[in-house]
Amino acid sequence: MLLNCWDWAAIAVFFVILIGIALKCSGKAGKDAKDFFLSGRSMPWWLIGISMCAASTSTNSANMFTEFIRNSGLSENWKWWAFLLTGMMTVFVYSKLWVRSGAKSDIEFYELRYSGKAAAILRGFRSIYLGIVFNVITTGLVMLAAIKIGQVIFGIDQWSVIIITSIASIIYSALGGFRGAIYTDFFLFILIMVGAVVGMVYALGHPDVGGFSAMMSNPVVQKHLSFIPDVNNTDLFVAIFVIPIAIQWWNVWYPGSEPGGGGYIVQRMLSAKSENHCVGGSVLYQVINYAIRPWPWYLTAFASLIVFPDLASLQKAFPHINPALVKGDLAYPAMLTFVPNGWLGVVAASMMGALFSTVAAHLSMGSNYITNDFWKRFVNPNANEKELIVVGRWTVVALMVMTAGIAPLLSSAGAVFNLILQIGAGTGLIYLLRWFWMRINAWSEITAMAVSFVVAVFLQLVYPHLDLPALQSWHRLIIVMVITTAAWVGVTLLTPPTDAAKRAAFQNKIRANGHDIAWGMLAMSVACVAIYSMMFAVGYWIYGKTSMASVMTAISVVAGILLFPVLRNLNSKGDK
Repeated sequence: MLLNCWDWAAIAVFFVILIGIALKCSGKAGKDAKDFFLSGRSMPWWLIGISMCAASTSTNSANMFTEFIRNSGLSENWKWWAFLLTGMMTVFVYSKLWVRSGAKSDIEFYELRYSGKAAAILRGFRSIYLGIVFNVITTGLVMLAAIKIGQVIFGIDQWSVIIITSIASIIYSALGGFRGAIYTDFFLFILIMVGAVVGMVYALGHPDVGGFSAMMSNPVVQKHLSFIPDVNNTDLFVAIFVIPIAIQWWNVWYPGSEPGGGGYIVQRMLSAKSENHCVGGSVLYQVINYAIRPWPWYLTAFASLIVFPDLASLQKAFPHINPALVKGDLAYPAMLTFVPNGWLGVVAASMMGALFSTVAAHLSMGSNYITNDFWKRFVNPNANEKELIVVGRWTVVALMVMTAGIAPLLSSAGAVFNLILQIGAGTGLIYLLRWFWMRINAWSEITAMAVSFVVAVFLQLVYPHLDLPALQSWHRLIIVMVITTAAWVGVTLLTPPTDAAKRAAFQNKIRANGHDIAWGMLAMSVACVAIYSMMFAVGYWIYGKTSMASVMTAISVVAGILLFPVLRNLNSKGDK
C-alpha cells in the first residue's frame, strides 16, 4: 500500500517533534560531558522507567516475538521472559550498588573494582568490545527489522532504509545527548504503543481473521496460545522453558538484560536523582515491559498465523522481498500492510519511534564507552569537556556507519538473538559475584569474555562443518556455559586477587551487606511472582478464561501488597 498525504503528514510531524526535542536539549547537552552522557544525574523515576521501556522496545521486538510465536507458540517467549528474574535482581540488589559506586558507566566499574594493568586492559578492551563490536551487532539487528518493515510497508530498498535511518539517528543522538534521548523516549514510547494497538485492531479486523472471537477459536491459533510449552516435547520444553528459567537468566549476558545490570539500563540508573528514584524507575520498567507492552504484538502475531500460515505465503504476498529475508519475523510488518491510509502513517511513525529509541540508546551507550572509557582514559586523559563532547558526537557517527555496513549481512531476528545468547553464555555469574566475592579479579573477567566468544564462534561457524552430531541451540548454550565457567573460575583461583587497598575502597563505597542481599533477594522473589502473575492475568483475561484470570490477578495483588513490608525491611538500615 502506498502512503498518502495524511500518512506523510503524520511522519513529518513525528520528525519535527523528534528533532525539536533534540535541538531543545542540545544547549544543555553541550555544556559538559556529565550532562551529555548522564543528563546531569537529575532524572525522576517515572521518566527513567519509561525511557528504559522505550530503549528496550525496538523495531526488532515485535518482529522477534512474532517469529517466536510462529515457531513454537507464545511459550517460546520464555527465552526473554526469564530475564525478568535478572531485571528484578538488578532492581533490588544491584541498582543501589551501581548508584553508590559513582561510576559514569558500567565500563568505568572495572578500575573501581580491580587494580593494576589488568584492570586497565579490561576497561580498554571492554569499552571497544561492547562499545563497538557488540553494540554494532545489536544495533544491526534492530536495523534488520527496519529493513524488513521498510521493504514491506514502504516498498523501498534496504539501502534507502539504512541511509534514512542513519541520517536521522545521527542528528537525533548527536544533538541532544543523553538528556535528549531520555526526554524523547517518553514521547516515542507513547507513540510506539499507539501504533501497536492500531496495528492489532486492523490485524484482528482482517477478513481472514474475522475478529477477535473468531481468531481465538481458530484451531491454528489455539495451538499457539499456551504460556507453558508441551512437556511431552522434551527438546522443546527444555530449550524454551527449563534452560531459560533454570540457567539462562543468571548465567548469560544479553544486552539490556545483563546479570547485575549493565549497558543502557545502568546508564539510565546512573542518571537518577537518587537511589529511590533509581529503584522506582527500574520497577516501573519491569512491570510495563513484561506484563503490558507486548500484548498488542502477540495478538497481531496470532492473527498472522491465519493470514500467512507459512513462509511460502509470505514470499507469495511480497515477491519483491529477497528470499533470504523471508523468515517468521517478516509476518509482523506484513500484517501492518492492512492498516488503511491515515492510520498507516501513525503506525509507520510508531515503528520509526521504536527504531530510533533503541538505536539512540545503543549509540549513546557506545559513545559513552568510547569517550569516557577509552578516549579520556587511554588517549587523552587531560581532555576538556568540549573535546569529550566532540569525540562523543563523532563516535555516534562512526557507530552508525558501521551498523549500516553490518545490517545487510543479517537475515533472521531469532537466529541473531540465539547467537548473542551463546556469546554471552557463562559470563553472567561473574557479573553477579564480582560485587561480593573479592577473590574475582580482572583476569577472571578477561578469561570469561574471551573463552565464551571463542567457543560460541567455533560452535556456530566451525562445528557444523565437522563430521559430528548436530547440536541444537540449547546444546551449544550449555557447552559454552560450562567451558566458560570452568575457565574463569580456574583463572580466579590461580591468579592473585585485586590489591587489598582497592578492595577495601570499593567495599567502603558500595556498602554491601548481608541484610541488603537477603532482603533484596526476597524482594526480587516477591516482585517476580507479582509481575509474572500480572502477565498471566492479562493473558487469561484476553483469552476469556475468567477463572484463571481471577486467580492470577489475586496472586499478583497479594504479592504486590506483600512487597511493601519487604521493601521497608530492605531499607530499614539505610546506608549504614
